[in-house]
Amino acid sequence: MHGGRDVANDASTVFDVVILGGGSGGYAAALRAAQLGLSVALIEKGELGGTCLHRGCIPTKALLHAAEVADETREAAEFGVLASFQGIDIKGVHKYKDDVVSGLYKGLQGLVASRKVTFIQGEGRLSSQTSVDVNGQRVEGRHIVLATGSVPRSIPGLEIDGNRIISSDHALKLDYIPKSAIILGGGVIGCEFASVWKSFGVDVTIVEGLPHLVPLEDENSSKLLERAFRKRGIKFELKSRFSGVEYTENGVRVSTENGKSIEADVLLVAIGRGPVSAGLGYEEQGVAMDRGYVLVDEYLRTNVPTISAVGDLVPTLQLAHVGFAEGMLVAERLAGLKVVPIDYDGIPRVTYSNPEVASVGLTEAKAVEQYGKEKVVTLKYNLAGNGKSKILKTAGEIKLVQVKDGAVVGVHMVGARMGEQVGEAQLIYNWEALPAEVAQLIHAHPSQSEALGEAHLALAGKPLHAHD
Repeated sequence: MHGGRDVANDASTVFDVVILGGGSGGYAAALRAAQLGLSVALIEKGELGGTCLHRGCIPTKALLHAAEVADETREAAEFGVLASFQGIDIKGVHKYKDDVVSGLYKGLQGLVASRKVTFIQGEGRLSSQTSVDVNGQRVEGRHIVLATGSVPRSIPGLEIDGNRIISSDHALKLDYIPKSAIILGGGVIGCEFASVWKSFGVDVTIVEGLPHLVPLEDENSSKLLERAFRKRGIKFELKSRFSGVEYTENGVRVSTENGKSIEADVLLVAIGRGPVSAGLGYEEQGVAMDRGYVLVDEYLRTNVPTISAVGDLVPTLQLAHVGFAEGMLVAERLAGLKVVPIDYDGIPRVTYSNPEVASVGLTEAKAVEQYGKEKVVTLKYNLAGNGKSKILKTAGEIKLVQVKDGAVVGVHMVGARMGEQVGEAQLIYNWEALPAEVAQLIHAHPSQSEALGEAHLALAGKPLHAHD
């Protein structure tokens, strides 16, 4: 309802913006467009908030925090605290997780209503270059924003059945804790679930076809995570390509192309997410596509002048905060504001495993490719020299990548709570800061943010709590 009328069913209503998909990208576009005075219809077949809120970022991080509490309880004696770990109450974990999601969901619903966005629940389909059909009605718009998101991907011949072969969607609702698990894929999703399950007492093996875990990160970060996972007892098979899976009497048996065979209770398929675009009318309306993704320019415009696309549906980083930024950029462009294309290298990336892997900017390999080996300088600062990290009993490093005599173009961090340090790293990269400029900033002591300051002190040639 909008202005006292059921505008979604009023043929005379033409919205300024009709958004198909109510996940991170879609609702961000809706909120910003409405804030700028545009009339907005937001269509979502499921729940407002999409994957991030209900099946992704928020519930997984709740599980990771429960896992952290379990580990801290087990290790309490190391801090002189008497506590006993008695096990995981999976129903209690799910209640905690679901309560977090529910609270945020209610808040988001209230926010959308307060901005006077017309929310229509139903499965929409692009019916023309300026309309979406939903619930038997046609919703007209001067501009359409496609934001239908993504779903867990599989590979040919590997059927995710939700029983013993599961996706991350199933893993989030699993009502028991398996004794053992194989995780196919050592990227962000695979490593986060490996971390959770190990903390819950599961025997975990990751199978990854590439040479390293979290392969999109700087190789040094990958090696530090692998070292930490070995120490935790998380097993992984690298350069191991999946060749098949079969049910055993009580679980599954996974085979790899290099002849290995691994058995476990369940197989989690975590090889990434694919776009939701099939059967939604995109191609029929002339929208350019590639492998299911909607193709866009730097301003998120498709080849059709009245249609934009954002979020996991377009071939950019599949992160909720990328969706937020893309949705807001489109809304501001449609409202006539001057917008600046997103620098995707300048977006923070975090794997919330134990330890966390956080980064922004270029890896050393990409910097060498871009600037040449002789022009790239790197520095590693070990968290062993950081007082707060020592207190937390975490190990890891901060690695800086600099253009010689120029700006820091990459910050790569591994250790507990490094995801909370990436905000400053983001500013360093995006403001093209010189090491000497960051070295002038005084960081609180003792804090983990101090490690970032110390790394820049060292790179500027005046190390304090670091060896030359």
